[in-house]
Amino acid sequence: MKLGINLGYWGAGMDGDNLAVAQEADRLGYAVCWAAEAYGSDAATVLSWVAAKTERIDVGSAIFQIPARQPAMTAMTAATLDSLSGGRFRLGLGVSGPQVSEGWYGVKFDKPLARTREYVEIIRKAMTRERLSHEGEHWTLPLPGGPGKPLKLTVHPTREHIPLYIAAIGPKNLEQTGEIADGALLIFPSAAHLEDTAVTHLRAGREKAGKTLDGFDVCPTLPIAVGDDKDVTTLADTFRPYTALYVGGMGSRKQNFYNQLARRMGYEKEAAEIQDKYLGGDKAGAAAAIPHELIDQTTLLGSVERIADRMKAYAAAGVTTLTLAPAGFTLDERIASLRAGTEALERAGLA
Repeated sequence: MKLGINLGYWGAGMDGDNLAVAQEADRLGYAVCWAAEAYGSDAATVLSWVAAKTERIDVGSAIFQIPARQPAMTAMTAATLDSLSGGRFRLGLGVSGPQVSEGWYGVKFDKPLARTREYVEIIRKAMTRERLSHEGEHWTLPLPGGPGKPLKLTVHPTREHIPLYIAAIGPKNLEQTGEIADGALLIFPSAAHLEDTAVTHLRAGREKAGKTLDGFDVCPTLPIAVGDDKDVTTLADTFRPYTALYVGGMGSRKQNFYNQLARRMGYEKEAAEIQDKYLGGDKAGAAAAIPHELIDQTTLLGSVERIADRMKAYAAAGVTTLTLAPAGFTLDERIASLRAGTEALERAGLA
């Protein structure tokens, strides 16, 4: 199992620290550095900056939002980043959510699975560097009856095949991801529930494509906080606002994929309470309503030895790249978490 690092969103006041974290991850031998986007910083610019300041680590979009870009533009960006980084780019895609898609980009959040499939098809075609034409439900290239003509990508990516990932949570999206992508970006993964909530659906998609999970990258992101095992409860409490935001406040009441995931993990009553309180304006109450076990199952907390045991469980559950989001109020704390991750991987015998 390999390790990755997730820098989250740029522009949150820790930009200089984020670059230092990426450089330390590069020095420690982490496999990939991911950057996110929502409605602030864009991931492509961040990744070009990180790639220019690192040497070996891959850089990946987690995610490029599908409603933000035409698929041909995403192919151009992917090819450019792969070329500039010397073959170190990984393309992560996702549909975002209804509030961002419709509120920020003005794109209807409808038929997300069909839109994702078609988006990937166009990117794959563009990456072949053959003349691009496509007739689908969401895109037609070139537009009929006009001056447009089939064009081909003029940039040569360094690699023959740029790895393509999809951020997936729901069963149908996971199955489609297994079918059409090279990896899955997961969030709030519990090793104990991973088979039922994710891997079984990914496997079904691979089988539909006539493939197995061999070579497919199962890549969840987990926050990590290092400390004494006696303080695990205190460490977990630091993630209550983060968990409350996702389980309680992401998306709409009807379309909160993280809330639905918590329900599938057995926290149906608790997930409903967290959402009710969060959407009702009681964010503190929502955070307090989160069961300790839900946080502990979806983070890496405690001593290096405890984290190593958890890493073994994730590897046994099918994780191939474990992406860490290092907690800490200072750069030194985040760097310490990175180093603890490397040490834990070695102690687990997974390096």
